[in-house]
Amino acid sequence: MRVLIAEDLFLLRDGLVRMLEAFGFEIAAAVDNGPELSRALKELDPDVAVVDVRLPPSFTDEGLQCALEARRRRPGLPVLVLSQHVEQLYARELLADGTGGVGYLLKDRVFDADQFVDAVRRVAAGGTAMDPQVIQQLLSRRSREAPMAKLTSREREVMELMAQGRSNAAIATQLVVTERAVAKHTSNIFGKLGLPPSDDDNRRVLAVLAYLDGSDRG
Repeated sequence: MRVLIAEDLFLLRDGLVRMLEAFGFEIAAAVDNGPELSRALKELDPDVAVVDVRLPPSFTDEGLQCALEARRRRPGLPVLVLSQHVEQLYARELLADGTGGVGYLLKDRVFDADQFVDAVRRVAAGGTAMDPQVIQQLLSRRSREAPMAKLTSREREVMELMAQGRSNAAIATQLVVTERAVAKHTSNIFGKLGLPPSDDDNRRVLAVLAYLDGSDRG
């Protein structure tokens, strides 16, 4: 799996390179600014991009803007944002096309290599990996009329863990319930969000997108 890394801090960038290589990833490139990231996304066609939000020269939202532009050119390009900040507007835009393959982790809340590598693999496979604090901020202005208002408190708990990219087994462990109970809750969630069975669509990804999109309809 070929990974493109964009991080302006040398020690963190080098650490990411060494860690991912230790887990068998191939580093397509490791860049430290927006123009180089944009060029690498166009020329190297990576399997997944790990991108900091704030890169030179602007140190505002350079990295995320490059990622959004790359996903417009190549829908579904897996992008894992690794940042100290939650840029709500652009985070929602990153999720808005409905293709999955997105993640948003906060640097100071990544506690071990296995957690991070699992997130990279999950996003590369078309799934989601969202930090709970990112989810909370994205949902902070959600309307009571949003589709998620239909869910019970337990279904909302399941949905929040699903948005983090957890499997049914992991959700069951977290909530101290059976996998069968989690499967029932997820089935109810899909039904309430109007997501019928499909061989083509990843309903977990679509449910997460509906969950996160609710705040924009308030």
